[in-house]
Amino acid sequence: MFASLGRWCYRRRWFVIAAWLVVLVAGGGLLSAAGTESRSDFDLPDVESRRGTEIIEDHFGGVGAGWNGSVVFEADQGVASPEVEAAMTELFAAIDDIEGVEVISPYAPEGAAQISQRGDRAGEIAFADVELPSETTQEEAAAITDEVERLVPEIDGVDIYLGGEIFADFEAPSSEAIGLGFAVIILIFAFGSVLAMGLPIGVALAGIGIGSIAAGFLSHLVAMPDFASVLGVMIGLGVGIDYALFIVTRFRENLHHGHDMERATVIAMDTAGRAVLFAGTTVVISLLGMLVMNVSFITGLAVGTAAVVAVTLVASLTLLPALLGFAGERLETTRWRGLVAAGVVAVALVGLGLGIGAFAIGLPLAAVVMLAGFAVRPLRREVPRPARKPLRETAAYRWSRLIQHHPWPTALLGAGLLAVLAVPTFGMRLGFSDEGNYPESTDTRKAYDLKSAGFGPGFNGPLVLTSLVPEGGIDDAELARVTDAVAAADGVETVTPGFKNDPENPAAVVWRVIPTTAPQDDATNDTVAHLRDDVLPAATAGTGLDVAVTGSVAVQVDFSEYLAARLGVFFGAVLTLSFLLLMVVFRSVLVPLKAVIMNLLSIGAAYGVVVAAFQWGWAGPLLGIDSAPIEPFIPMMLFAIVFGLSMDYEVFLLSRVREEWDRTGDSRTSVADGLAATAKVITAAAAIMVVVFGSFLLESNRVVQLFGVGLATAVLLDATVVRMLLVPATMELLGDRNWWLPRWLDRVLPRIDVEGHEVLDDVDDVTGEGAVAAERELENA
Repeated sequence: MFASLGRWCYRRRWFVIAAWLVVLVAGGGLLSAAGTESRSDFDLPDVESRRGTEIIEDHFGGVGAGWNGSVVFEADQGVASPEVEAAMTELFAAIDDIEGVEVISPYAPEGAAQISQRGDRAGEIAFADVELPSETTQEEAAAITDEVERLVPEIDGVDIYLGGEIFADFEAPSSEAIGLGFAVIILIFAFGSVLAMGLPIGVALAGIGIGSIAAGFLSHLVAMPDFASVLGVMIGLGVGIDYALFIVTRFRENLHHGHDMERATVIAMDTAGRAVLFAGTTVVISLLGMLVMNVSFITGLAVGTAAVVAVTLVASLTLLPALLGFAGERLETTRWRGLVAAGVVAVALVGLGLGIGAFAIGLPLAAVVMLAGFAVRPLRREVPRPARKPLRETAAYRWSRLIQHHPWPTALLGAGLLAVLAVPTFGMRLGFSDEGNYPESTDTRKAYDLKSAGFGPGFNGPLVLTSLVPEGGIDDAELARVTDAVAAADGVETVTPGFKNDPENPAAVVWRVIPTTAPQDDATNDTVAHLRDDVLPAATAGTGLDVAVTGSVAVQVDFSEYLAARLGVFFGAVLTLSFLLLMVVFRSVLVPLKAVIMNLLSIGAAYGVVVAAFQWGWAGPLLGIDSAPIEPFIPMMLFAIVFGLSMDYEVFLLSRVREEWDRTGDSRTSVADGLAATAKVITAAAAIMVVVFGSFLLESNRVVQLFGVGLATAVLLDATVVRMLLVPATMELLGDRNWWLPRWLDRVLPRIDVEGHEVLDDVDDVTGEGAVAAERELENA
């Protein structure tokens, strides 16, 4: 199949290229017309906050259930100043006239509590509540934000800020340009060829382009958060370059063995292409495994990211062999003009990511260099290529043999390092960051801090209590009983009296509670639990009321608890499936067991670094953010992505080790040979991923930064500590037992050939069996 696919794409390369271009252009045009949607829906089954939200939507017109923002302002002369009141009232009326927007002014009777009466700032801080429908998309919210900002007046002594996540700026990231720029440099060092460098990047960009288009269409079917596209690009860029890199590397090896272009392509697809398909499928399966969580928010992340990875995988298996056909023998030739032009493009991309604006100069300059190369003789010369060392004279081979001579100390050192880094994981606290974690220079953060100063830290995360009225009705004394009990509870600052949806014939009632602590504070979670478990059951006994605690904080508490309770099932399912797949592929019990354990160690270490950086606040001075809990979906997303990427390297390395084992039957030299054959390409692939993921530290979105740190750390540890220390050490300790498989299990398991069936024949075709044997005897001597 793989040989046939590679041959077909190679011979019909014009058709393959044209098909990809048509899909890219047509899909992009259709998506531009249809648009995309981004929503962060936390639809949880059978939780109290959802029941409360449904009551509010059904009986109070969705008040508090939509997108909530605010216009926060402070006035040195006091917000009740006639000049300030007139200007702000006019502003609020203009905002209220925007379609779908509702405003509660602090100057209206129902907004009287929106003027601060607290401490030294009493009468100086106020806000207007702004509510948008829950179905408002990020694009619609951005348009409303622009309109509101246009309406904001300038008043001496008055500062006005737009608060709430719906009004927060979401800047399209440009840091992936940094990853591309460094990828250009790393690939040139790895390949020594500009054209060979361009192929993985071109394939990755094509896969990301069409994959993002597919994800855009899918956003109309499933709720995707605004950063799903960022995550898709981040993962797609990393795996796309990786997959193409492995195939191109094997293709060049085949050329060096004397094969022609078509034969080299076919063999590369039948060997490395098989490993790429298996590795990519593992990543997609890991991502789609999150669908079992049954949460729309998580489903959107999983589907959007998996779509980009899947399309990028298809690009590596179809577009790449076609491009190899166009590249021809020029793949092995690099001239100074191309090298200089590639360097200029790399610097321009890094400048673009840093916001320097050098990209507009870099591309024309690179074009000038290429054109000048045809006239300037030194630029036409070929770049000297270093002599290729025999496999067993490389530093990677010698390193592997060094580790294999000291397996126990190395294994203990590597495992101990990962265990130490994983220690902070045991103190991980799941929760949500909020506007209080935005950079202090943003309007969002300033509005948040002003509310805290004027109304108390808990004002940014109010709780909403609501209940259906029993059939017999409810009297005011029973409602007051609930109000008094909540007001006297620990952790409660203020509570409003129970408000009926209809004074004459009420069907539901609602209270608004302000905690004494901030939304992110662990004590606020305790307040929610105390109200639910102790206060409300006692206060409503005998009344027929069934009060639900809802609001953004309660929703986040329920969301965190829901995911935390299911993480074990998710982890177990992914680990079990990965173990079974590796056992089928490598016909071994201990190799997949060892791979699962080592991957768990590297993921645990990545979790530990994330907790120290973002929850403990060690990264605060660097990123300009405050410490906060770890978003509850982060451990699951990191696990799915990192485990899939770790399996990529595991498959690429072990498939080569298994290939050498099948050829020689020597469990020890096969490890060193496999490591030496893959070390350069795995190192280059990991370096690219680390830079791509690490560059997302430059983004302003905390969740994106968190993903970047977690993924970059996990890949770095996996490619160094795991692949360079633990794999050779543990495989040396196990010896021939690495490939042990009970006979009964061998008969039951299906057979999947991930190494390909043509490579061994081709080695014999090129070197001759006698030459191979003689070389082996010489090396042993």
